[in-house]
Amino acid sequence: MLRLSEFIRKALGEDRYRPFPGVILIWNLTNRCNLYCKHCYSSANQETKGELSLTDIERVAGELVEENVRFAILSGGEPLLRGDIYDIAEVLKGKGIKTYLSTNGLLINQDNVYRIRDSFDYVGISIDGTPEIHDSFRGKRHSFEEALNALRLCQRIGIKAGLRFTLTEQTAGSLPFIFELVEEIGVPKVYISHLVYSGRGQKLKDVDKKRYRELVEYIVSKAFEFVEEGKEVDIVTGNNEADAVVLLKEFEKRYPDKKEKLLEILRSWGGNQAGVRLVNIDYRGNVKPDPFFFHSLGSLRERSFSEIWNSNGLLSKLREKPRTIKGRCSNCPYLDICNGNSRARAYFSYGDYFAEDPACYI
Repeated sequence: MLRLSEFIRKALGEDRYRPFPGVILIWNLTNRCNLYCKHCYSSANQETKGELSLTDIERVAGELVEENVRFAILSGGEPLLRGDIYDIAEVLKGKGIKTYLSTNGLLINQDNVYRIRDSFDYVGISIDGTPEIHDSFRGKRHSFEEALNALRLCQRIGIKAGLRFTLTEQTAGSLPFIFELVEEIGVPKVYISHLVYSGRGQKLKDVDKKRYRELVEYIVSKAFEFVEEGKEVDIVTGNNEADAVVLLKEFEKRYPDKKEKLLEILRSWGGNQAGVRLVNIDYRGNVKPDPFFFHSLGSLRERSFSEIWNSNGLLSKLREKPRTIKGRCSNCPYLDICNGNSRARAYFSYGDYFAEDPACYI
């Protein structure tokens, strides 16, 4: 994740940037969902067979702490469809792991919102454009209205809740609307995820490269605008670390005397962290470098998390610095910033986890 606003503030300030010292876990607790979204990387449906039980999760939780997992983003499917979701959050919090909830928002209501507040340190609710675009993208009429109501309900009772948006050809035109909405309702954070070709997302298209870069330049310009005007909105992008290059170039135009500090921050951040400071567990207990990888590193039903996370092979190659990436990436001057970008996109396009990322627009 590229924390645009935070990096701008850090580069302009006097404090030294310290990269996140632990591991972030994205845990897809269930494959069940109450929507049928066009971009869903897990192809969520109504399948429940093979879900890890609460007992399984309790067993794994201690191993996560041993491997320095500090944050757990609980996702799905729709994680609120698990009746034991609050028990799971309690187990993780009891181990000192911060819990984030990633939800479509449709199941948040007056009956559970206070328990959500007690169980999660942050809630991310997906809104993918104007009401018409969102409803079409998510496959349900009025889902925009329900998600927005959930976001406002969370805000009213003091939950730190942000907005999540996926950038695709279908949703790209809604970016100005999203930023207007963020300001209108006072959302503290907007996370913009780039499309990864996984699950149902394989059927979607990226915008063409020229427009793609223009869209990222627009996102970066909004981050500068919010920081320079003192607006407390954090803009974060994910799944396309080429965004860091656009950030660097724009920063150099505005603050040439501070460019080296931002460059130091970006190198310290390290770009794509799949298999390094990011790990995924799917609902069946398969461990992956990130949620979009086609192959599993191993199953928690057969091996411990520690054994899997410290194994050789794919993880060793992902943890090379710099990574050995083929194609255009092999001689790119920005490899030490982006770290080769999405390996899952490379695999989908070329059958090779270490080919160039086809979605790089630089």
